[in-house]
Amino acid sequence: MAAPFSAVPTPFRVRAADRWWYGNCAWDAFGICAALHVDGHIETVCADCREPIVVEVRDERPDDQRLLFHCLVPAARWWADIVFT
Repeated sequence: MAAPFSAVPTPFRVRAADRWWYGNCAWDAFGICAALHVDGHIETVCADCREPIVVEVRDERPDDQRLLFHCLVPAARWWADIVFT
């Protein structure tokens, strides 16, 4: 793992810079586009209902401004147990 990139397949696929990448989590999926300074296409599924989720990132923003990213763990404590986070 070299955050935000995953060395193994994950549910967070990102098309950016004319390649497919895997993010370690939803946050990292957006981080791939940010790290490469490019627009991107993120595909994943809802962890609760398994419905597909597709997000286009253009000009450093998701295409749907209604999207919400929620973490139960405050960002300052993410690395205390990153697998749990």
